[in-house]
Amino acid sequence: MSLASPSPVLRQVISQRDYYRCVYCQSQAEIAGMQFTIDHIIPESLGGTNEETNLCLACWDCNLIKQNRIAAIDPQTGENVPLFHPLQDEWGAHFSWQQGGSYLVGLTPVGRATVAALRLNRPWLVRARERWVEAGWHPPA
Repeated sequence: MSLASPSPVLRQVISQRDYYRCVYCQSQAEIAGMQFTIDHIIPESLGGTNEETNLCLACWDCNLIKQNRIAAIDPQTGENVPLFHPLQDEWGAHFSWQQGGSYLVGLTPVGRATVAALRLNRPWLVRARERWVEAGWHPPA
């Protein structure tokens, strides 16, 4: 993560563009009860920029787990594939909700690798999603 924080205006633009939810696990900031962070899709350490086209909204856990990775192993094929790129890839093409919306499944090598690498079904997150589903707040439309 960059030492320089994005301006409040840029943070607002990115938050609105990403529907105030983590682009990876799809948690919604409003129901998670915390302000999310701005993630570099391509990390600065790998040449990524601070431009809006390389920034996305992410929950703290996804951002910390992702670190400076841009690729991971697809657990089904064993191939090293790119992680989900939220501004270039369509979310629904790579992921699907199961168990009523509480469990995230990767549909493609990119989706499977991203689910595994970012641990998108962390036990506490699945339990929270179950409650959010019960309340009618999840999965996001």
